[in-house]
Amino acid sequence: MKFLLFAFLLTLSIPANAQWSGNTSPSYPELIAYYQKLDREHPEIELYAMGGSDTDYPIYVCIVNGAQDSLKTFEKARSSTTMLINNAIHAGEPDGVNACLLWLDNWIRNGKQTKGIPVMAIIPAYNVGGMLNRSSFSRANQDGPQEYGFRGNGQNLDLNRDFIKMDSPNALTFAKIWQALDPDVFVDTHVSNGADYQYTLTMIASMKERMTPVLRRITHEKCIPDLTRQLAKDKIDLFTYVELKEDTPDKGIVAFNDLPRYAMGYASLFHSLSFTVETHMLKPFPKRVEATQRFIEELADWTGKNKTAIEMARRESMAWAKAQEYFRFDYTLTEKADSVLFKGFKAVYKASEISGLQRLSYDRSQPYQKYIPQFATHTATDSVKVPKGYIVSVGAADVIERLKANGVVYRTIRSDSAILLTTLRVNGYETAKSPYEGHYLHHSAVIGEESETVTILRGSVWVPVQQDRSIFVLSVLEPAAEDSYFSWNFFDSYLQRKEHYSSYVFEDIAVELLKNDAALAQEFAAKKKADPAFAASAEEQLFFIYKRSPYFEKSTAGRLPVYKVY
Repeated sequence: MKFLLFAFLLTLSIPANAQWSGNTSPSYPELIAYYQKLDREHPEIELYAMGGSDTDYPIYVCIVNGAQDSLKTFEKARSSTTMLINNAIHAGEPDGVNACLLWLDNWIRNGKQTKGIPVMAIIPAYNVGGMLNRSSFSRANQDGPQEYGFRGNGQNLDLNRDFIKMDSPNALTFAKIWQALDPDVFVDTHVSNGADYQYTLTMIASMKERMTPVLRRITHEKCIPDLTRQLAKDKIDLFTYVELKEDTPDKGIVAFNDLPRYAMGYASLFHSLSFTVETHMLKPFPKRVEATQRFIEELADWTGKNKTAIEMARRESMAWAKAQEYFRFDYTLTEKADSVLFKGFKAVYKASEISGLQRLSYDRSQPYQKYIPQFATHTATDSVKVPKGYIVSVGAADVIERLKANGVVYRTIRSDSAILLTTLRVNGYETAKSPYEGHYLHHSAVIGEESETVTILRGSVWVPVQQDRSIFVLSVLEPAAEDSYFSWNFFDSYLQRKEHYSSYVFEDIAVELLKNDAALAQEFAAKKKADPAFAASAEEQLFFIYKRSPYFEKSTAGRLPVYKVY
């Protein structure tokens, strides 16, 4: 029935090109039907179904300036300069959907020139389930379009938090697209929430401190200034994303921390120039679409003109990352403030008609330009020495699956082996008290390392750090890192002991252990003397001995199925 409905919808008339610049955005069937029409009519435009989504419908990628052959097109994308645009990850924010359609129509109308532009790859709609869940009301603060999709996907996940944990089929398909294209430049299109101000177009660039030096220079000293100047010629201001330090912009804005869970943070792991476009929710939809379209046009033009520099920067970045002795993580924003010229509206407070209390409002009749604090310096609060590589136990199949999906190079161990390795034991951690995207995230992990001989079973994998995916490998396998697989609960079963004892039986064993182990007896006596609470608890005393005995499951409880080789 669903297929018949979809087929019926595809027979509906395709919206006229002019509709892309109006106050409507296409539904998923209309959108894909139009891309299929472009694919049929223009050999320079190729549309590929790349994999599953959270629905029965696939995720597509449209490629412009390919090789008009699937194998050759993806080979060209990997071997030349490629720009990837991701639309409708939040399907209620469809500005990029329309902007890419306008870009394609303009490209066709202007003679389909391929010289000077990169390979252009467009994901028409990433959040398919959200696209199909259309209404006019879920974005209460947004000015148009008339109908739009929903932020959550069919699993009610925010897909822009799913790029490491990969709970959705969408994320697996995205990784497939990423590995097939190896994009040099990435853009994720969004609509903002938050304060009111004069800008229509804002954007997020990767956090400077997490980038390699060469990518930091080309992004923040070359690309963004060039785009800002070009867009200004069309009287479009390009401004940094307005994330507030407190309740209004007057008190300062802060740089966004693009963790690997986000689309652009994920892209940064692979040393791609990465941007999130955030148009302002209160500006009319056609104006937001126009601003997004112009950003895409200028970035595509800039990418085409700077192909060599971009390719060299990525190669240099991969070499730089592989040469690092320490992996730094857990970045926090410092109190160091710069000043930035900001075009805002005066924040005023007046009595609420609902509560009678004071409420915030922005007075558009009082625009201003003034310097405000900008907090844009992060610092790493933790680091670890980079090992030669990791061994991931065959039991952690879900982790191995994700390493494979993300193009990580590894070697499968073919026979059971006893190996001297550095084990990782969780000695402490904290867990969020409420669920976040289907998980109770761990943080503040205290990881102990010990040299132990471990029996590694065949099917386990050896993952060298010296590879182009080195930053990805460190980010997910280093357990204390913010978005590691440990943080996302992949190893929770290893935090629990599986065996215990009956006190009345182990009591006699404990007596024998103390008799036969002078060092244990001395440690036990010292603990009783120094700790009155311990001396008063028979249960704690027995567990103290059990934990130091051969009966305690040292090889499993708290020890992760990931091992280091230095």
